Amino acid sequence: MKLVLASTSPYRKTLLDRLHLPFECDKPDIVESRLEHESVDQMVVRLARSKAEAVADRHRDALIIGSDQSAELNGRPLSKPGNFSNAFKQLQRASGQRIVFQTGLCLLNSQTGNSQAVCVPYAVVFRQLTDDMIEHYLQKEQPYDCAGSFKSEGLGIALFEKFEGEDPNTLVGLPLIKLISMLEIEGFDVLGDHE
Repeated sequence: MKLVLASTSPYRKTLLDRLHLPFECDKPDIVESRLEHESVDQMVVRLARSKAEAVADRHRDALIIGSDQSAELNGRPLSKPGNFSNAFKQLQRASGQRIVFQTGLCLLNSQTGNSQAVCVPYAVVFRQLTDDMIEHYLQKEQPYDCAGSFKSEGLGIALFEKFEGEDPNTLVGLPLIKLISMLEIEGFDVLGDHE
């Protein structure tokens, strides 16, 4: 069966490339918003599943990977900042704090209809950041399309005191360790021959 990543995120694509597997990317057109009374972990699982389902009709014989992520600071969701000013404020609030990233992951077998979906948490603890540190970081990396206003796979690593979680790939948006387990349940051996 072929693999399809229901995403156009360059970050998720780069992560999946690490497994050296052939896959396609397909953009899911869904509304990504939180429902009333929905927790962040419920939301990311629902959206990950919705993304996989949104492309299933175009891929009848595939294992489709959907993923969605949201970050929380003191129980409040963080969005992608979009610009310097918003990113600066987000990082000021994050200074010395713990941010939890909730990543929803869904693997949908479009042939059988079987689907697996989980939420994988991962946390970062920020160092105490000065305004100068924040400004220099934002000018160098410009992470305005990243939830939390940083890129941990780049210079953003200098913002942190420590990571907390099982799979650091989760922080970037695709929990590869959990994905490999899900693929194996579907009979797809990641370390097998896929030529």
